[in-house]
Amino acid sequence: MMTPREKWTDERLDDLNSKVDQGFARMDARFAQMDERFDRMQHTLIAGFVVIVAAMIGSTATLAGIAIF
Repeated sequence: MMTPREKWTDERLDDLNSKVDQGFARMDARFAQMDERFDRMQHTLIAGFVVIVAAMIGSTATLAGIAIF
């Protein structure tokens, strides 16, 4: 088993700081991609809802037109 280093040099701390910053940057990019996917899904659901409502209105109007004649 290796023994841990007891002293951290400024260079090693700077490297660690850099790695942490890079990790958070990658995570931010992944969350941005996820937000875009949810936005697209929401638009698709709203468009589908509008189409279904339009189809229901059209079929009701057609049935009402047939019942009148």
